[in-house]
Amino acid sequence: MFPSSTQLKHWTFKNEAEITQYREEANAKFIARHGANIPPEEVAEVFLTPAEERILVHNYESHLREFCKRFSPPMPRAVIGTAFHYFKRFYVFNSVMDYHPKEILVTCVYLAAKVEEFNVSISQFVANVKGDREKATDIILNNELLLMQRLQYHLTVHNPYRPVEGLLIDIKTRALLNDPERLRPAIDDFLDRSYLTDVCLLFPPSQVALAAVLQSASSNRENLDSYVTGTLLGTPGAEKLPGLIDAVRNIRMIVKAYETVNRDIFGALNKKLEKCRNQENNPDSAIYKKRMQELLEDEDEREAVKYEKIARQQKSTEDQLVGITRVLSPSAS
Repeated sequence: MFPSSTQLKHWTFKNEAEITQYREEANAKFIARHGANIPPEEVAEVFLTPAEERILVHNYESHLREFCKRFSPPMPRAVIGTAFHYFKRFYVFNSVMDYHPKEILVTCVYLAAKVEEFNVSISQFVANVKGDREKATDIILNNELLLMQRLQYHLTVHNPYRPVEGLLIDIKTRALLNDPERLRPAIDDFLDRSYLTDVCLLFPPSQVALAAVLQSASSNRENLDSYVTGTLLGTPGAEKLPGLIDAVRNIRMIVKAYETVNRDIFGALNKKLEKCRNQENNPDSAIYKKRMQELLEDEDEREAVKYEKIARQQKSTEDQLVGITRVLSPSAS
C-alpha cells in the first residue's frame, strides 16, 4: 500500500525546491572532490552546472522512453514506469559527472525488468542495445549492485497505471459518460509525458492517475468535475477536495510545461561531460580497466584460497576415514 511505502517515506519530496537542493548538493560535492586545483573562475567552464546536469538527464530520459518502446519482446508499462522511478531517484543524490546517464539508464531498465517480473535474460536484454553488447553486459552487471545501494534497496514502486484502471472502471459504473475507453489514448500520452518531469517524485500515483483522466476528459470535451466532487469523493471526502484540486492542477501544469531539449545544446553538454566525468567510473578509461582487473585478481585469489581450504578439509576427512577403516578391518589386527 502506498501510504506505508518507502516510496512515500523516502522518495516523495515536499516540492521542486527540495529536489533542486539535493541535486545542487550532489553537483557541489563532485566539484569539491575533483576540482580542488581548479581556479574558481574556471569551474563553470570545466564542470557541469546543476542546470546543465538537468538538461542532460532530461535528454537521457527521452532515450530511456524510446529504448523501452522499441524493446523486444514488448515491455509492460509497469517496467517502464519503475525504470523511470529508479533513474530519477538515482540522479536526485548523484551527479551525472560521477555516473554517466547512458550507463545508469540501461541498468535501471534491467533492474526494473527483474523487480516487475518481466523475465528476460541478460543476453536477450542486451540484444536490444546498440553497439558493443558484451561491453553493455559488463556495464549493467557492474552497476546493478551500485544502483540498488544508491536506491537504498527501496525497489518496490507504485505506478499510476493501476489507479487509472480503477478510475476507468468506476467511471463506467457510476459516471454518466459515454464510452470511457475513448479517454485511454490521451491518458496514456499524459502518463508518458509525466515521466519526463519530476511529477512522480512529488505526488502520489493516485493523484497522477486522476490528473491524467481529467486531462483526457478535457481534451475529449468532457467534464468529470461532478463525478470527482459528488461521486468519487462524496460528502465524507469534501474536506480533501481543495488539496486534491490543487494537486491535480499542479500536476497538469508541470506536465504541460515540459519542453524537449535542443539537440545542439545536448550535443555540446555531452562533449563537456565526457571531459569532466569521473574516469574511475568510465568503462573506457585506463583507471577503470585497471580497477576491474585488480578486482578480478582479488576474486581469483579468494577463490584459490577457498579451494585450498576445501582441499585440506577433504584430505583431512579422507585421512580420518582411512584410519577408521584400518581400525575396523580384520586384517589390521
